[in-house]
Amino acid sequence: MSSATISSRRVYSGRVINLDVDRVRFPDGSEGELEMVRHPGASAVVPFLSDPEGVDPQILMIRQYRYAADGYIYEIPAGRLDPGEEPEVCAARELREETGCTALRMDRLFTMYTTPGFTDEKIHLFMATGLTSGDAERESDEFVELVPMPLSTALAMLERGEIQDAKTALGLLYAAGFRTNS
Repeated sequence: MSSATISSRRVYSGRVINLDVDRVRFPDGSEGELEMVRHPGASAVVPFLSDPEGVDPQILMIRQYRYAADGYIYEIPAGRLDPGEEPEVCAARELREETGCTALRMDRLFTMYTTPGFTDEKIHLFMATGLTSGDAERESDEFVELVPMPLSTALAMLERGEIQDAKTALGLLYAAGFRTNS
């Protein structure tokens, strides 16, 4: 027997998330309440400035201010899905808005749950190639610096703990391990 929702009560509705208290039936038949953060999902993209199959390809990272992290962190471009928006369209939009770049090709890497213990948020990860530069269209609360670097540098930063964002770490590792010759 799998878990099943018996009832759900919305206790908070916000701009980014909603919070529900769900009464659920667990796999063993017992019941309990769980607080669930509801999120519309997001897309993230590992942008390659050079051929990902080349020797130590160049990628485009961003260094972005994050209030929750109490400062600036290194990330790949990402953002929330708009209602009805397809993940690939969101990835292309976020790449353009945050970096000013458009991609000739957008390849799906994988989809992940961020923290399934308390949220239903999924992030769809993509790899962008054939980039063309343009003008960024950042939101008023986005403070972003573009940081081009070799993939090997990003992986070394990850190993040293300088990249702490989970979607970025998984996106870089997936792209390096499964999509490139690095």
